[in-house]
Amino acid sequence: MLGVFVLMIAVPVVATERASAKFVLTHFNTDNSAGIHSNLYIFVLGLLMSQYRLSGYDASAHMTEETKNADRNGPIGIISAIGISLIVGWGYILGITFAVKDIPYLLSPDNDAGGYAIAEVFYLAFKSRYGNGVGGIICLWIVAIAIYFCGMGSMTSNSRMTYAFSRDGAMPFSSLWHKVNKLEVPINAVWLSAFISLCMALPSLGSLVAFQAMASVATTAVYSAYALPILFRVMLAHKSFVPGPFNLGRYSVLVGWIAILWVATITVLFSLPVSYPVTKDTLNYTRSLLVGCSPSFCCRGSSARDTGSRDPSQIWEDKVVWSSRGVVSVWNAL
Repeated sequence: MLGVFVLMIAVPVVATERASAKFVLTHFNTDNSAGIHSNLYIFVLGLLMSQYRLSGYDASAHMTEETKNADRNGPIGIISAIGISLIVGWGYILGITFAVKDIPYLLSPDNDAGGYAIAEVFYLAFKSRYGNGVGGIICLWIVAIAIYFCGMGSMTSNSRMTYAFSRDGAMPFSSLWHKVNKLEVPINAVWLSAFISLCMALPSLGSLVAFQAMASVATTAVYSAYALPILFRVMLAHKSFVPGPFNLGRYSVLVGWIAILWVATITVLFSLPVSYPVTKDTLNYTRSLLVGCSPSFCCRGSSARDTGSRDPSQIWEDKVVWSSRGVVSVWNAL
């Protein structure tokens, strides 16, 4: 958090040339090398990164077994994470954008950062003031450290989900993954999560297309996983659902439907091509990967819990929630 505030203040202050407020708040850039010229199409594709960043707040739910008063503090943690991300993220983008002057140059592979826009912004800001870009490199280290902590948060969340799955016998070799050490940490689940994360990152060394496909499907998959329990709540358990101590009251169904419709919309949008003409290197593989992975999660979720003689609505709720958690688990590994 501290690093974000440092960047949002330091970069525009150090830059000798700054964009005007009119440019920052009203300019809509359509210059790109992706062959896309429709303003609306560019806008909806731009939603991908905002949706990508406004995710992961479900970690509060995955950590509830280690949270005091989880039935209240869990939801509060989720809402707080969203609120803080909205405010601080908007401030960060606003501050960095004031240091931007020439957008096409920032995206050019011929610049000092090889086309990595944010790195070039940092570099140019400090070079214009001090004659070198050392300060920009330091800023990149701040970003790298922030990414590291984000990765640690995802690892923690994913290992707890792995522990929960294995504890209820929903994973191969469950007896191995749900063991905890003297500090009550599911250490085997942590190492498993780290290994899977490493394997998923390795394709980026040989195929950027494969890595981008996994990153893209992760955003769509995790929101689909969020929407499944909500869909079950508003459609199949409208009368039988018992609200917890923290709830939206009479607005819960309305908000639920809005969430479902929004997820359905972005699922379609994020399956669209992001570059033209469409070739094997530019094809958006999100839909294929999402459809291919879904049956395995659904089957595993269906067999994860004993049905017995319980109420049918409760059985289906368990199946939906377990399938959802499987998708979220893969997202955290990504």
